[in-house]
Amino acid sequence: MCEIYVKADPIHYELRTRSIRIHGVVTSIRLENMSWDVLARIALKDGLTTNQLICQLYDEVIRQQGKVSNFCSFLRVSCMRYLSNVAGQEEKAAILQGKPDGKAAAAMPMVVSTILRKVAGG
Repeated sequence: MCEIYVKADPIHYELRTRSIRIHGVVTSIRLENMSWDVLARIALKDGLTTNQLICQLYDEVIRQQGKVSNFCSFLRVSCMRYLSNVAGQEEKAAILQGKPDGKAAAAMPMVVSTILRKVAGG
């Protein structure tokens, strides 16, 4: 199983810094290339540019929590939550079709697997 991770192309975890303008203030955000790719996927799905998505996420977290102590970490966690949600939807669809994929379920976090079992009635 570790080969999935250790054989990852180093370009995926290379850090990339981008300048983003949030409410007229230019700030630098440093994330792994894979995080930037996931943000771009989310933005495309939502009909936004990556910068627009980041501004929207910033506004939403400020509105919800009043502050954000580490915005880059928030963005990374948002990416992981998105990918976990996508994996969960695929697994749920497989379960509902009676075709659970053991490999996909094993690769998912325990929490997501538990939720899916409850949703499927198991």
